[in-house]
Amino acid sequence: MTGALGTTKHPHMLPGRSVVVHLFEWRLQDIAKECEAFLGPRGYGGVQVSPVTEHGIIRDGHIIRPWYESYQPVSYKIDSRIGNEDDFQDMVRRCNNVGVRIYVDVVLNHMTGNLTIHHGTAGSTFSFDDRRYDAVPYTRSDFHDNTTCHSQSGNIENFNDASQLRNCNLLSLLDLNQSRKHVREKLLSFLNRLIGHGVAGFRIDAAKHMSTDDLKVIYYRLQNLSTAFFPPHKRPFIYQEVIDFGNGGAVRKWEYSGLGRVTEFLYGSKLAEVLLKKNNQMLKYLEHFGESWGMLRSEDAVAFIDNHDNQRGHQQSAEVLTFFSSRLYKMATAFMLAWPYGLPRVMSSYFWPRSLVSGKDVNYWMGPEMDCHENIKPVVTYPNNTCGNGWICEHRWRQIYNMVGLRNVVGLAPVHNWWDNGYQAIAFGRLRRAYIVINNENFPINGQFATGMPSGIYCDVISGSKLRGTCTGRQVLVNTAGQANITVDTAWDDPMIAIHLKARL
Repeated sequence: MTGALGTTKHPHMLPGRSVVVHLFEWRLQDIAKECEAFLGPRGYGGVQVSPVTEHGIIRDGHIIRPWYESYQPVSYKIDSRIGNEDDFQDMVRRCNNVGVRIYVDVVLNHMTGNLTIHHGTAGSTFSFDDRRYDAVPYTRSDFHDNTTCHSQSGNIENFNDASQLRNCNLLSLLDLNQSRKHVREKLLSFLNRLIGHGVAGFRIDAAKHMSTDDLKVIYYRLQNLSTAFFPPHKRPFIYQEVIDFGNGGAVRKWEYSGLGRVTEFLYGSKLAEVLLKKNNQMLKYLEHFGESWGMLRSEDAVAFIDNHDNQRGHQQSAEVLTFFSSRLYKMATAFMLAWPYGLPRVMSSYFWPRSLVSGKDVNYWMGPEMDCHENIKPVVTYPNNTCGNGWICEHRWRQIYNMVGLRNVVGLAPVHNWWDNGYQAIAFGRLRRAYIVINNENFPINGQFATGMPSGIYCDVISGSKLRGTCTGRQVLVNTAGQANITVDTAWDDPMIAIHLKARL
């Protein structure tokens, strides 16, 4: 039933698939539909699903049903704002059936904060003051206390103290003691139930706030993936949230890379710095983007441009690009999907009215649009691939889903024929399989480019798509020497061009 850790870094996607999309706060029934209608046909490899456990209900003054209530578990029943256990099983089955894997965001570090409503989304009762969660059940002895947490308040007060980071309450959320046998058993029975339903793996929320020794025991005791959807003896894919920008914190990302993959926060922040031209950064420096920039090894990393936390300004020190700056965001995402580093994760967000007060977004708490009964509104999709009810659906933007297709085509092909103009324009190939040009200057770039591609006419997948043998966007003519005359104008909506073997006309 149990197995070694070395295989937890494999996402178990179908051959020729390579990208995760985070459908943040999407209802489970909408995810099922999206797998069938869009993600499967467009070649997405997997979905990160928001937490599915019963969670606290927050109505606090003007803050009604914030997104972060789903990160405050009350029990391990699968019954949350986004759906119940029947919805979950149906979604996992339908997504697996169209070749899209499911990775669940799981909260193992803590339970709730001190909420005014003392029951969860499934009606289970709890008491913050008594450290009691009746439906699990957890009692006071299952949490860290002042014998293990050495801060005055019981909360993390010094973020440079590894012991506080792991043994005290994060943001006043009651910190579970994962070294206790009872806690491990409850967490394992929950995770193994998800595995039984057919998930391919987990995002481990707040991993840096748990001891690697405890996590190792828990991961090791996970069941193998369900043979209803996977070959025998496959271990769950694990990727761990460890916020580490390489500025010398007390807990480092490398401590976790032996246990599974780790979210590489430096990737999106450095790429944003480059595209925003901050700190004298230039596009040409991306030629060696990756480990030499202080990042994890590629095989240990999940790469992403933004996530649900930092798009709301949660890591204030770091640059971040989001759908709010869609032009640069598309450029960053296109680069990520063309560049061979890590397992790429694409964000899919919902709109909220940002309101910056002295640099902080006072509306960061807002959840997705809801009806008068506080139910999350369904995702509505339109024929032009946009979405309604406030859902942004970045994963349905042509410049993004077509680049997912490009990544699926290039596989492990190495970078080839790098070119830059010495400043803010670059081009590179992926060994005869694809070629991309990105221009972040304020003038057009044009010339003869050594694409290394087989000769022919190609459809640029940024400006259009190949449909029934024709191209709805710009075309690129590659000669028998593998060269092409290419212009990339900064006056365009998207100052880039990308071609690949399957976009040949």
